[in-house]
Amino acid sequence: MASILKSLRLAADPSRLRLLLLLEQEELSVAELQEILAQGQSRISTHLAQLKQAGLVDDRRAGKNAFYRLKAPAELMGLLRKAAREIPEAAEDRQALRLAMRQRQDKMRRYFDELAGKFGRQYVPGRSWKGIAEALLKLMPPMVIADLGAGEGTLSQLMAQRARKVIAIDNSEKMVEFGAELARKHGIANLEYRLGDLEDVPIRSRTVDLAFLSQALHHAAHPDRAIAEAWRILKPGGRIAILDLGRHHVEKAREMYADLWLGFTELEIERYLKAARFKNVETAVVFREQEAPHFETVLGVGEK
Repeated sequence: MASILKSLRLAADPSRLRLLLLLEQEELSVAELQEILAQGQSRISTHLAQLKQAGLVDDRRAGKNAFYRLKAPAELMGLLRKAAREIPEAAEDRQALRLAMRQRQDKMRRYFDELAGKFGRQYVPGRSWKGIAEALLKLMPPMVIADLGAGEGTLSQLMAQRARKVIAIDNSEKMVEFGAELARKHGIANLEYRLGDLEDVPIRSRTVDLAFLSQALHHAAHPDRAIAEAWRILKPGGRIAILDLGRHHVEKAREMYADLWLGFTELEIERYLKAARFKNVETAVVFREQEAPHFETVLGVGEK
């Protein structure tokens, strides 16, 4: 009886209860549990040590990592699943777990990161990132594109080569003037610049095929509202693409680049997109800088 009471006392802590529920579904490393629960390594390790001492979890070594698995009896887990209804974070944990599993299984991503890192280190006549980008642009079907938070519109001008029309939105009057002048200078007739905010886009509803936000979302006061605006202006079947910084801790970015948010995790991007009613949502870390502070670029896509 003492063992059962001790188990119940341990599991009464919300963090330990969440750990047990996660380990009931998957064997997980400390790093994965940190990511899912958004808690520090020392705190997670302390909870796991207590659960292991009580015989509720076990671990195994795999190289440098320790993976934890559930040992708690089914009767106890039945009670904990009922108790989890009182903890809102438990439902969010299930979403975070799915993302963690997708990241673990995505071995090809690491392979392509490695491949991309080698690209361009050795000279090969005719091979360049620009050439590949130009080829991909030519394969893009003609459509109406909204470049939200476009700045001076470098990407807008590239996409205008193939798009039916590109509408570049920025909240800086000088950026809009500069970009519009560049478009006139280079004779890009299907590119229009408009002054506007990410959270109040000056585009009619259901008129755009693709909403594109490149390094813009971390400047939005309310990222969820910005993504909801993108959903509004998209046609049914239209798509959104977000490229933004991965979550980081470089506080100077707020002053140096006027960043309101220090990037976003894949899970945060996924939640924003799903909350705005996007479907077929996918996220990935598509680039990691080699030099400190090793900024990452997160891609998120979805369909209306």
